Amino acid sequence: MKIIEIEGQKELTGTIRVSGAKNATVALIPAAILTDETATICNVPEITDTDALCDILEELNVTTKRASESIIIDPTDMVNKEISEEHSRKLRASYYFMGALLGKYKRAEMHFPGGCSIGARPIDLHLKGFEALGAKVTNDKNKYIVEAEELKGANIYLDFASVGATINIMLAAVKATGTTIIDNAAKEPEIVNIATFLNNMGARITGAGTSTIKIKGVEELHSCFHEVIPDRIEAGSYIIMGALCGKKLKIDNIIPEHLDSLISKLEEMGVELNIGRDYMEVSKPEKYNATNIKTAVYPGFPTDLQQPFTVLLTQSEGKSKVLETIWENRFMHVPYLNNLGADITVKNQTATIIGPRQLKGRTVVATDLRAGAAMVAAGLAAKGKTTITNVEHILRGYEQIVEKLNNVGAKLTLKEI
Repeated sequence: MKIIEIEGQKELTGTIRVSGAKNATVALIPAAILTDETATICNVPEITDTDALCDILEELNVTTKRASESIIIDPTDMVNKEISEEHSRKLRASYYFMGALLGKYKRAEMHFPGGCSIGARPIDLHLKGFEALGAKVTNDKNKYIVEAEELKGANIYLDFASVGATINIMLAAVKATGTTIIDNAAKEPEIVNIATFLNNMGARITGAGTSTIKIKGVEELHSCFHEVIPDRIEAGSYIIMGALCGKKLKIDNIIPEHLDSLISKLEEMGVELNIGRDYMEVSKPEKYNATNIKTAVYPGFPTDLQQPFTVLLTQSEGKSKVLETIWENRFMHVPYLNNLGADITVKNQTATIIGPRQLKGRTVVATDLRAGAAMVAAGLAAKGKTTITNVEHILRGYEQIVEKLNNVGAKLTLKEI
């Protein structure tokens, strides 16, 4: 097991470069198998989720070559077979192979995906989308077999603007006969990035980034070169850490427009921001104003930033509230923050935070990926030493987080125990 130890209250100054988006990468890698040629993806983050997806590619006899921040995927000798439970349970995003394999071979066989335990995470919208395209879904003890004689375009309405379902249906529909229309589609920037990748391979997708996506089926996809967009959640996490401990901390390689909801709340709180074309400088203010947030699908406040943002609210003057509308188990970090000295109560999916409170280092647990980012933020702000366990969750989604923070003045140590 790995742990991270943090000596808190160090001033952060210098530059952190944001990596490629985890939430785009984990869909782009499965999407690449839709071509019969090679696909090159650059700005790929070196995180364990990337490794886990490459393990699945290897299981399917797909060749991968990795260089600095890039991956070349060659499915020429690919074999469509069951994706083992061992591999599918390593991460939630393994389910994108369902849509990609169905789109390419008209058959996919894999076990229920894994991932962070942040709430009920059914894949019924994905499966309903596959069925609308003409597939038959069989579930045998959490192993899914999805198959079709032919995939035909359909009008599909999503009951919830699910990122995963939107992407998976896109993957299944790109080679279907006719036109598929996804209504109430998710609008996240990662979806635009994936649609661009598919279009670069010859797909015909329009409307990505809006609530209606149209996919005209094509017979084949060709090779392409594609770049992953910067990770807005990683960027937001470091911006929040800068708001806690920064002095002109520069967060570089970002798309500020993707962070509008976070920027708005930071400005309400009085955080000092200097926003450039592709960077942001952030400094700790003398005091923080209390504020309220409500998580929502993009372009609303991201649920993935709610947990680290809650840490910042422990330092604000007065009462703040956080309403979580996406995942019901997204407050698992709260008991650990309270253990560090925070004053947070949770009732009916709403956290009430009373501040400011001096945090004091203790041992805490990274219960999931973004809770782990919250523990890092808390450790940076806390007095004394904070020890974080279960840091494998953090390493799933933050490339070289220890090195990046240490390079700007933090004092983190990653240990194997």
